[in-house]
Amino acid sequence: MPIHAALDDRLLRVREADGGWQAEETLVGHDFECLAADGDHVVAGTVEAGLQYSPDGGDTWQAVDLADRVTSVTVGPDGTVWVGTEPSAVYRAPNGDVESLTACADLTALPSSDRWSFPPRPHTHHVRWIAVAPDDPDRLYVAIEAGAFVRSTDAGESWEPHPEGARRDNHTVATHPEAPERVYVAAGDGYAESGDRGGRWRYPQEGLEHRYVWGLAVDPGDPDRMVVSAARGARSAHTPANAEAYVYRREAGGDRAAGGDGGAWHLAMDGLPDPEGTVRAVLAAGGPGEFYALTNRGLYRSRDAGEAWEPLPVEWPGAYTGQVGRGLAVV
Repeated sequence: MPIHAALDDRLLRVREADGGWQAEETLVGHDFECLAADGDHVVAGTVEAGLQYSPDGGDTWQAVDLADRVTSVTVGPDGTVWVGTEPSAVYRAPNGDVESLTACADLTALPSSDRWSFPPRPHTHHVRWIAVAPDDPDRLYVAIEAGAFVRSTDAGESWEPHPEGARRDNHTVATHPEAPERVYVAAGDGYAESGDRGGRWRYPQEGLEHRYVWGLAVDPGDPDRMVVSAARGARSAHTPANAEAYVYRREAGGDRAAGGDGGAWHLAMDGLPDPEGTVRAVLAAGGPGEFYALTNRGLYRSRDAGEAWEPLPVEWPGAYTGQVGRGLAVV
């Protein structure tokens, strides 16, 4: 089971080999923003070199030219590759044929777009994440950083305006096949969750002491169990020299059917590096009860649904500690 990871300027492939674990660099020299994988098909977005695509698990790469910064990539349940860019736009490639990328409807035609702005580059904004409903490959959830949570029910042929109550500084969006109506969001102003495909929202924050939430992964074996990465603010989340980031875990609790928020959040740092000097983790799920976390300090695995973590025993050169994780995919 290979794991693909994106750092600032390189892609890694981590896998078990010869009774241990090995990490190898598969592509170096670009400014990476995001990564997704489906089987042997790996796609990565860059700042300056469009979309990078590998059909063979990272052995070889080819470039798909896009003039804009590629900030989000996702593979849907039907194999469609979805690409988000800066300025905010969405493209689709049916059947994973990335050379046939076509633009979806114009996101900036939405009424709220004149208020979208990304603080470090306030003249612009981008698609930070695209999630696809597990039971409907035409239903999309798109995170605009910063300004909106946008939905489509027709594969991007049209877009619905920002629903009342949804977060506006959205970072990561997740869904779950056992609860296809549910949408999970990690945002700059906290965690949020919808039980009706993004129409209405609740904000379970109890125990979440750090409200700048970045990474998010949901247990494949339980839609009520999840982990997030969080910090006090953007600077402590993303800047290695000033970093102080945490991981939290949450399980079901309370009465969801009656509108309850579920259980409280708890720090889940057992086995993870000291928060000081550690940037926010990029999180991904493996099998049921299995999570992975990518930080500047290394790659970590939990086999008990986030209760405890262990570093994967791979070489982690000192040069990596100054980099920020950009993407993580377990295939």
